[in-house]
Amino acid sequence: MQADQFNIRHLAAMAAIVDQGSVSLAARTVNLTQPAVTQGIAKLEAQLGLRLFDRQPAGMTALESALRLKPRVDVALRLIGSNRVTAAQVRAFAALARAGSYAAAAAATGVAEPSLHRAVGDLGLAVGSRLVDRRGRGVMLTRAGLALAQRLRLALAELRQGLEDLADLKGEEGGRILVGAMPLSRARLLPDAIVRFRNDFPHVAISVHEGSHAELVGPLRDGEIDMMIGALRDPAMALDLHHRPLFEDRPTILTRRGHPLETGWDADALRRFPWILPPDGTPLRQLWRAMFAELGGVLPAVPIECGSVMTVRQLLVAGDYLTLLSHDQLALELQAGMLTDIGPAPGAISRTIGLTTRADWRPTRLQQQFMDAVAIAAGTMNS
Repeated sequence: MQADQFNIRHLAAMAAIVDQGSVSLAARTVNLTQPAVTQGIAKLEAQLGLRLFDRQPAGMTALESALRLKPRVDVALRLIGSNRVTAAQVRAFAALARAGSYAAAAAATGVAEPSLHRAVGDLGLAVGSRLVDRRGRGVMLTRAGLALAQRLRLALAELRQGLEDLADLKGEEGGRILVGAMPLSRARLLPDAIVRFRNDFPHVAISVHEGSHAELVGPLRDGEIDMMIGALRDPAMALDLHHRPLFEDRPTILTRRGHPLETGWDADALRRFPWILPPDGTPLRQLWRAMFAELGGVLPAVPIECGSVMTVRQLLVAGDYLTLLSHDQLALELQAGMLTDIGPAPGAISRTIGLTTRADWRPTRLQQQFMDAVAIAAGTMNS
């Protein structure tokens, strides 16, 4: 079962029964008849392959499965905002928001364009807002549409985690960990964590999404990835995110083997050669500025801005460039003698590496196990 296949009214009825302990009281809460609630719960249990309630003459007692699912359902229903919304409407609007046009959404989902138009229109009526504006052959989400699209993505992520909680309850090892990998984590930390985790949980899939902080923070906020690993930003700048520090990384100055500065350098020598660095605003660029503030004098030229370690490596090998990177990011090239470490960088030059998650995110047991594996891998890097 997929998260977007739930009947939202059935979920609302399930949550109401947990709260009320009675089908009749729950029926009044969700504006359904008692037979409709009873049938809805039966269908939901069949979909999940689990009993949710113990039926007694005095009422309905929530089982562990319902108690595990209920908090996820509560969050999802709050994000969706209306019990009148249907799963078909959620699927249609999510596809449209992702594809940018009805034609592309139809091609992606296999649903006819008129059906998508109708579903999105009905969704707008259900939530009381205009969700899209026409823009030529495509559409543009209104402000209300953008906000709803994000809420629906988060709701689906919450329901997906609910399904994983229930699979765990049934003793089924599965699901998928969605990880956003910033540059520093890719060389050693994340691979070590994945190997460690997969040794214990070989049936859990892992999807790694590579990108910069700017590229990954949106998907993180939308629930499309579970966590980011890499250099942490100032917590005060993003109160909706939680930062878990793992270790302090001290970058060093790297260049090609045989570079003129390999035998020694001073501040003036560092200014004579071109640098390759990530763009302004990134933690590493800020550390580079701090390094030269410690050295004094003007900043040297940065003719190439690049955040790709693979590209930086090739440029270093091919010319007299300098860069500031973690030793771990180019460990193989350093061991092979392609590059050389002429650091360490002077001054208090370090950055905090850690995990970033949504502040209100509640990990499943397996997601928590994966984060623990990352923490253990981080510890071995500094041992």
